[in-house]
Amino acid sequence: MSSATLERPPVQRPGNGGVPARRVIIRWAIRLLRREWRQQLLIFALITAAVAATFIASAVATTTPSSPTGTLGTARDAATFSGAPSKIASDIARVQAKFGQTDVIEDQTESVPGTVATFDLRAQSPHGPFGRPLLSLSSGSYPTTASQVAVTSGVAAEFSLRIGSSWTTGGVTRTVTGIVSNPQSLLDEFALVIPGQVTAPDNVTVLFNAPGQSADQVSTALPQATTVSDTQSLSNNNVVNPQSISIAAAILGMLLIALVGVGGFTVLAQRRLRSLGMLAAQGATEGHLRLVIRANGVATGVAGAVAGFVIGFLGWLAYRPTAEASAHHVIGLFQLPWTVVIVSMVLAVLAAYFAAGRPAKTMSRVPVVAALSGRPPAPRKAGRLVPPAGIVLLVVAFLLLGVAGATPSNGGGGGLALPALALGLIVLCVAIVMLGSSILGLVAWLGRRSPISVRLALRDLARYRSRSAPALAAIALATLIAVIVCVETAGRYANVLDYAGPNLTSSQLVVYPNQGPPGGSSVGPGGGAQSSPTLPLNEQVTAADNIAKSLGNAGIVTLYSTSASLNHAASGRSWSGSIYLATPQLLSLFGISASQVNPNADILTMRPGLSTMSLMQLTYGDGGSKTFGPGNNQWPCPAGSCLANPPIQEISQLPSGTSAPNTVVTEHAVSTLHLQSSIGLSGWFIQLPHGLTAAQIRSAQVAAAAAGLSVETRNSIPSLETVVNDATVFGIVLALAILGMSVGLVRSEASRDLRTLSATGASGATRGILVATTAAALGFTGALIGIAGGYLAAIGFARTNQLDGLSSLDSIPLANLLLILIGMPLIAAVVSWLLTLREPASIARQPLE
Repeated sequence: MSSATLERPPVQRPGNGGVPARRVIIRWAIRLLRREWRQQLLIFALITAAVAATFIASAVATTTPSSPTGTLGTARDAATFSGAPSKIASDIARVQAKFGQTDVIEDQTESVPGTVATFDLRAQSPHGPFGRPLLSLSSGSYPTTASQVAVTSGVAAEFSLRIGSSWTTGGVTRTVTGIVSNPQSLLDEFALVIPGQVTAPDNVTVLFNAPGQSADQVSTALPQATTVSDTQSLSNNNVVNPQSISIAAAILGMLLIALVGVGGFTVLAQRRLRSLGMLAAQGATEGHLRLVIRANGVATGVAGAVAGFVIGFLGWLAYRPTAEASAHHVIGLFQLPWTVVIVSMVLAVLAAYFAAGRPAKTMSRVPVVAALSGRPPAPRKAGRLVPPAGIVLLVVAFLLLGVAGATPSNGGGGGLALPALALGLIVLCVAIVMLGSSILGLVAWLGRRSPISVRLALRDLARYRSRSAPALAAIALATLIAVIVCVETAGRYANVLDYAGPNLTSSQLVVYPNQGPPGGSSVGPGGGAQSSPTLPLNEQVTAADNIAKSLGNAGIVTLYSTSASLNHAASGRSWSGSIYLATPQLLSLFGISASQVNPNADILTMRPGLSTMSLMQLTYGDGGSKTFGPGNNQWPCPAGSCLANPPIQEISQLPSGTSAPNTVVTEHAVSTLHLQSSIGLSGWFIQLPHGLTAAQIRSAQVAAAAAGLSVETRNSIPSLETVVNDATVFGIVLALAILGMSVGLVRSEASRDLRTLSATGASGATRGILVATTAAALGFTGALIGIAGGYLAAIGFARTNQLDGLSSLDSIPLANLLLILIGMPLIAAVVSWLLTLREPASIARQPLE
């Protein structure tokens, strides 16, 4: 009996090794990442910092806007009523009859004595069906009887109250039982009493549920309500979605990572060139070689994203108290935009993958023999000096920004304004990236007659564009961000009609008279409160003088107002701020002599550009409200109550604060326009030669409260210089960081040139010039592109903006832009020079990989 031998059929394996080969390649790439982590520390740190920054920034951005809970609590709808108590009672009963269960919050506004601040005397049940999220007990207990009150920490500080104190407000003495707050609005200062204790409320908010009905339908059902809102209408008020802004910022940050990462992964791939040649010699395909570098990029991205998540969360824990203070509401520990965080982590991995893709494609095509010898691929020949696609994208960006400027922003960015603006900026960034490579060729061409060291550095920038072009684009984008902030902030602060900025300086204060009926509150014995006195005018003047004397060497001037006001004839352009009378005493306080004033001037101002603005109108007498003519774009100037294009003189010595007398009517205008009968006392302006201390401010407030006056001091609004300087520092630091990451990568590819120069006797100064020129050229060119792009964005937006025109470009912070353009490259060049004075030990030998 014969037997047959059974043979195993041959296994059909793919020619490229299949999944096992790819698994081996990926495992090898990860092992190299562990072994060579120092070489990849730069890219890893960049990804980690970007993810951590996006984590914290998006958390702050998305938790800053108030949510509907801050107004509605757990209710779906709210209606506000005002008027006589009997009317309000009937309105509340009507709501209860239509919609059932309600929660009533009654508010009566009270003044903080001696200041312009106010607080609410609030009647609300802490255990109401809808308003519980609007109350939080910090210490003590809620009031339970008519003789008890709980106050916020701000009210307690203003009146020197603590738990157990007796406090008189509104003619009623109560005992403080606790410290409370509104967790949805930490700026909400109030004194909490039980329902029924506010006898004359200024407004009453009724919380209720009207399922299936919109705010418009509820408003129709409650025509007597002052305002009606629901969760949908309150959510729609946030037209600009903070999460969308955070994701857009994350995309821009990851674009910077990809641009810088291209150079980093190119250097890593070149260092592994021999290893890649060995793989190719053993049968690895081009796909396998590309997989090595891409797998390394993904592994680096994953490690950086995880590290960034951990660092970002720890940073959030540390920054959360500050974020709550800035957002003015309580933020939960895990109340984070997890969608944005996850998207930023995914984008970090994708950025690293695509950054590794370009060098992976280049290195996989290197011949095996060239790879084994360690020779890098020859640089590709540059294309056109200026690629047409880059120019086309610049034009598209300009047009899109023009559409954004011309589109009305309904509520702050409705319609096409926001999409056109975002798309325009993205297209502008892409155009800058595309043009960066060609601009390097232009830089090398311009330096063709420079000294040899400078010429070599500039030639290498154009020759090795795989590293230098992404670095240039990243520097340009970093500068672009700073320039846009500087230009737009300068334009906003330069709006002479809608004036912005701090109200006063730290050495100024304004005392306002008590011209209203009695009934406010002032500090009484033991920190209580009593009715504010309404003193005769001459006694108020004496009290203001005494306040000025108590502050030391202070100058005081009386502020008089007139019926005159400034307007602009165009629709949508209105004047903001008070206009006072330019008395000789006021002018003398600021060192303005009579000879400096044009005898024909009607208005004196320190607002730059106001004197040359057309269509200005000075209204007085019975000018009435503005009624626009045909086309709703111009307001006629009736004779006898309006003066078209009044003579305006700019005097820089006038104070610049929004509450200071920055614009005044001259006595010439008072005489010619017959304004004497409308002059009234507005307050007293006090100027000190030095900044006010906290003790002086408190003393002035107490003295003002005793006389029934109020005091205004400097607020927390930043000045133009503060915002622009911060943006400048941000742009310079970010650009220098990118330069530091990029210069070493650019020069590493020319390491053979350095060895050749050293062998021919080149000194350390020559090496320093090479590196310093590389840093300075990248920094200056990137800053120049960023500034040009920022101007392009500003001009594209402003040229079609009806309310702006090109006026926002009239007050560009040139000093800050010059600091970016000149100072940043100079700093980079000096630091690079100092770091290359000492010859590195590896320059005399060929490193072995």
